[in-house]
Amino acid sequence: MRLTITKGKNLEIIGYLADPENSKAINNGLNAVGTVHFARFLPDSGFLLGNSQTLWVLTEYDGTFDQYIQDFVNQMGPVFDKLLSFVVDPPPLPVESHIEAFEKWVDAHNEKSNLYSAYPTLTVQTILNNS
Repeated sequence: MRLTITKGKNLEIIGYLADPENSKAINNGLNAVGTVHFARFLPDSGFLLGNSQTLWVLTEYDGTFDQYIQDFVNQMGPVFDKLLSFVVDPPPLPVESHIEAFEKWVDAHNEKSNLYSAYPTLTVQTILNNS
């Protein structure tokens, strides 16, 4: 998902993401969702210098998009509310009260891509239960 960060807020959002308490809340939320294989925040080249306003949220997950968004909101709604406060034209907040609007907003900001998986039949829960 492509986030366009409000001019002048680049370092502020990076500081928010780097804060150990926020990082822990994000990791705990992702663990609680239980279907996320990988997740990361990736700033465009030049983001820290203010030459780009694009911050990517890259995730790979099991299941449907709608269920993923619902689980994400249930586990990390307040975290996303804060992240979205840095974004140009965010969806209505709090996301917990506007799940359908949030789904539409995410879908509109989502860049579709092909994904290769060496293990397409393995879910996060299958991997965790067999390790």
